[in-house]
Amino acid sequence: MRRVGHKGADLIEPGNTLASFDAALAHGVDMIELDVLPAPLPGERHGTPGGPLVLAHDYEDADEREPLSLQDGLAHLASEPFSAIEFIVDLKLPGYEARVVQALADAGVKERAIISTTYRNSLTRLRETDPKLRVAWSVPRARRDYTRSVLMAGPALAALRVMRRTLPRRAAIAIRGGTCDAISAHWRLISPALVAAVEGAGGELYAWTVDHSPKIRQLEELGVTGVITNDPRLFGPRPATSI
Repeated sequence: MRRVGHKGADLIEPGNTLASFDAALAHGVDMIELDVLPAPLPGERHGTPGGPLVLAHDYEDADEREPLSLQDGLAHLASEPFSAIEFIVDLKLPGYEARVVQALADAGVKERAIISTTYRNSLTRLRETDPKLRVAWSVPRARRDYTRSVLMAGPALAALRVMRRTLPRRAAIAIRGGTCDAISAHWRLISPALVAAVEGAGGELYAWTVDHSPKIRQLEELGVTGVITNDPRLFGPRPATSI
């Protein structure tokens, strides 16, 4: 199972920062997930795709600090200490897919990256930009984890139960049809049926965002490709290998 640090190591250092990436590396991740947004141009609203690309989970996050530019973040991740690390680059909005692909190519890390998105039209654009690029369909689409909201937890859990039943078939169709190479799913959507469907279609399956050691172990036993966590310390020591 691949150990994936969410925003680097968001519970150790503020996410999507160089310090967070360094913390993730220090705690033995195999992959780092990072979030990309277009910053608004002067006089424009949030979400305009032409603005400079920054590392931020959402605009509230970006407004609270001076976000790192995508170029600077990738330059750091392209350095020698990270040479064995892969990346999940999550696009938070549609419209700037080709710019992200070019930035990954310029930094020399495109072959080590999976670009994920909740938007099916973005998956199409990514395929058109570079058919060899690895892409992941992230589900469900939500601005935040509504299962943690007192008011929204009930409806959110009900919606997830319905999606949990339908996702295996939809995921297999998407992978076999070339829409994506991987599924990145909320951990509540992970089921034995989904694991089998994704594996049978030749894809990869990543579970997000898991900050509970027993749940990580359970997902590993189910056979997911990787688990994404805010705290890579929860993975524990790597099992000893026999020689």
